[in-house]
Amino acid sequence: MFCRGARHYVRGRRGINRRQVFQDIPLLINMIRRFAEAAPGIAAWFTLLVLVLFSWKLPVWVVFFIVLYDLFWFLKIVYLSFYLRYSFNKMRKYMKIDWSAKLAKEKGEESKKIKHLIILPALHEPYETVFRCLDNLSRMRYRLKDMFVILALEERGGSKDMEVGKKIEEKFGNTFGKFLITMHPDKIPGELAGKGANDTWAAKQAVGKIIDTGAIPRENVIVSTFDIDTIPGHEYFSLLTYKFLTVQKPERSSYQPIPVYTNNFYNVPVFARLVGFSGMFWQIMQQGRPEQNVTFSSHSMPLQALIEVGYWNRGIVSEDSRIFFQCLLHYGGDWKVEPLFYPVYMDAVEGTGFWNALRNLYRQQRRWAWGVENLGYIAEEFTKKTDKKPVPLRQKLFWLWHNFEGKYSWATSSFVIFFFGWLPNILGGDAFQMTIFSYNLPEFTGNIIRVATIGIASSAFLSMFFIPGRSGGVSKKQRLLYLLQWALTPLTLMAFSGAPALDALTRTVLGGKYRLGFWKTPKSVNAVE
Repeated sequence: MFCRGARHYVRGRRGINRRQVFQDIPLLINMIRRFAEAAPGIAAWFTLLVLVLFSWKLPVWVVFFIVLYDLFWFLKIVYLSFYLRYSFNKMRKYMKIDWSAKLAKEKGEESKKIKHLIILPALHEPYETVFRCLDNLSRMRYRLKDMFVILALEERGGSKDMEVGKKIEEKFGNTFGKFLITMHPDKIPGELAGKGANDTWAAKQAVGKIIDTGAIPRENVIVSTFDIDTIPGHEYFSLLTYKFLTVQKPERSSYQPIPVYTNNFYNVPVFARLVGFSGMFWQIMQQGRPEQNVTFSSHSMPLQALIEVGYWNRGIVSEDSRIFFQCLLHYGGDWKVEPLFYPVYMDAVEGTGFWNALRNLYRQQRRWAWGVENLGYIAEEFTKKTDKKPVPLRQKLFWLWHNFEGKYSWATSSFVIFFFGWLPNILGGDAFQMTIFSYNLPEFTGNIIRVATIGIASSAFLSMFFIPGRSGGVSKKQRLLYLLQWALTPLTLMAFSGAPALDALTRTVLGGKYRLGFWKTPKSVNAVE
């Protein structure tokens, strides 16, 4: 009925610009948003259900699909492995450079005007976790007087969080150029209780009380938002400043480090380690493909741009990636992510016990997959008329497809590769099992998986570089066990990557009460230095 009414509406107004029609029908804009954010979930379930049905009714068709799909992913993995090696080698090179000396030598005078605003949101965090973060910042190889640290607490954290804040202020209050504790009020209308709202409140407080009061030019300030478990390498701010002073259009760039989830390596289950390493390797690969990268978790950007786009979104879960699209839209496509090829060390997911840790891991991955909400946002914004410079059509199509394909593949690829290759033999019946396809499919699928094992083994050996030291060292036997754990990769990808992603996509399709709120990942107290 709505569609028929919309057609009559358009026919009755043939003299107007078609784009204006979209502006006059808010319901249509909302439908575009809902369809876009639901599309990956619809496509994922359609794919999986059709594969089950066809494995029963048309198993030969499924065989051809599985063969082509496995070949596609085999070639894609080979292709991505080059980016992994390239970025990994560049990261190792960057970690050996004395960036503070390089900055002083090449950009000494220019660098003196750059200030760093560092926002550390915290909720229900133990003193040890917050201390670890601030203690690491105090040992940066950078001018501490040019670092303004904001400990962003939540009102709902209560007296315990305030007590932690006071102890931290007593310890580090005079260590940096400025140290400020902010308290984000609870239950502000229109806000989702999450990191984006807290970061925005803290940034606005810092701009008013530190930047503007101190007459510091906003264009000379770089703002970094770090999860409270983030431990940047000691050259991070020297490298960040150097990049800001040397890249093209620094004021139109975000700066993305590589998250390495090894702070609590020895305290987490094997599945959490594997998921952490998989996420880290993906981020390393993306450093070599900045044209496809978006901001993720801990990152940095110019303060002036942050202010111009209205700070982080206060009503969503995935504010870290959304800020990239806010900038992309605000500046008409003139925004990029500048890779830093430098690590920031973070916690892998843990819990009060093995099963609680796995539950937390599932919930964390589901929250990350909830970034599918960005697809609805950009689809809606791309259709709106704006007085600003529009994003070029080619960029619009790229980001729509990139977001759709990424979330769709996340939810389906592990199941199709590791599970559905065997399904035609199970459901295809006696007639299919007598065919040559029935004999060859398991062998072909097995060969693809065996070849993929080479890639898994390569990742396993690369992961050895990131295993942190510990008192007493790491024995050869322990290293061998860490290598052998990678044999659990197929199960890990299905249970703790594909399943939570499919869960998140399903919730976007259902909407309403099934939509996710912000869930805070528990941080570790017993981290490796």
